[in-house]
Amino acid sequence: MSACSGEALHYGNSMPIDEADRGALPRETDVLIVGAGPTGLTLACRLAQRGIRFVLVDAALAGGESSRAAVVHARTLEVLEAIEVSELLIGAGVVVPNFTVRDRDARLLALDFSQLPSRYPYTLMVPQNTTDALLAERLASHGAHIHRGLRAASLAQGEEQVTVELEDASGERFAIRARYAVGCDGMHSAIREAAGIGFAGSAYEESFVLADVHMKWPLPRDEVQLFFSAEGLMVVAPLPEDRHRIVATLDPAPEHPTQADIQQLLDRRGPRTSPAVVRDVVWSSRFRVHHRLAEHYRAGRVFLAGDAAHVHSPAGGQGMNTGIQDAMNLADALVSVLSGVADSAALDRYEAVRRPIAESVVRLTHRLTQVATLHGGAAMALRNGALRLAGRIPQFRRKLAMDLSELSTAR
Repeated sequence: MSACSGEALHYGNSMPIDEADRGALPRETDVLIVGAGPTGLTLACRLAQRGIRFVLVDAALAGGESSRAAVVHARTLEVLEAIEVSELLIGAGVVVPNFTVRDRDARLLALDFSQLPSRYPYTLMVPQNTTDALLAERLASHGAHIHRGLRAASLAQGEEQVTVELEDASGERFAIRARYAVGCDGMHSAIREAAGIGFAGSAYEESFVLADVHMKWPLPRDEVQLFFSAEGLMVVAPLPEDRHRIVATLDPAPEHPTQADIQQLLDRRGPRTSPAVVRDVVWSSRFRVHHRLAEHYRAGRVFLAGDAAHVHSPAGGQGMNTGIQDAMNLADALVSVLSGVADSAALDRYEAVRRPIAESVVRLTHRLTQVATLHGGAAMALRNGALRLAGRIPQFRRKLAMDLSELSTAR
């Protein structure tokens, strides 16, 4: 069976601009948020909860059908308590307390997240489209919605406001004036480019394959497995509805990996003694991965958050998590300034706190990817021996678990 799209999720209270009354789109607001992925939705939910005026726009006419990011870490669940989404996510996901690094049948390193100092001592596996839908429903509960079918076309800043021109699918443009604008519009952020903020870094040589599958899998479902091999890394993790998520480096990668493609990956990199058997592919894709970090998170009245500010390898499953935490930090800073509780210096602290965290995440995931993709028998043997040795050291296991869960960066 070849790959196919999963069932579309239609987010509550979304409004494609070509179907909505254009008069309902405010032309002035306190905060304009460009991008309605997990980062933008989290930011909007927090502002709505605190009574701050905002407009949330997205270029897509509907919410995504693909699952993309699937890992929600402990620190993210902690910060999402503030907008009452954590329990909803737990109800929709799979609790996974263990993480292992493997070379075929050999287990090189095991982390037990159940010992984390958190109310959520585990990794939660939940598809991103479910996360997006739950956040959008939470936003709708505040009477707010997403204005869809609008992309940022230009940006101009003044001393008291920023003006962003939005363009719909027909090419018609609408200007919105805001006290602040936030780019949550991904790696190719139009807001970041318009603000003139550099995005330093580079792309990995390999492409990545991403697939959600039903399969016969010999390893535990309470565990995320990271496989090292001469051909590259592979991550296998459980998802709801008896599915598994597979992420793997592959070059060249087919545009839509098929059942045969995924089976071949598992045969070459997964367990040998009890091989996996793929029954069908629910959804699949390929993508290129970069490791990049914005030079600044603020330019005047413009801010960046999520993938617009940082992108990195999926090896630790931290991308969406770091973005959601960006959003909560920035939202609280904006609330304090817009409500008159703090002066504008509170907004400078956003970059001072969040950029070093992203820098450490980019560094950690880059190292994981480099180690996972080592070539040559001698280098691989040395790596495996070093991991086995490090895995016997409790302090090493604890630090790595704290870093992956992002609890080590909690501020």
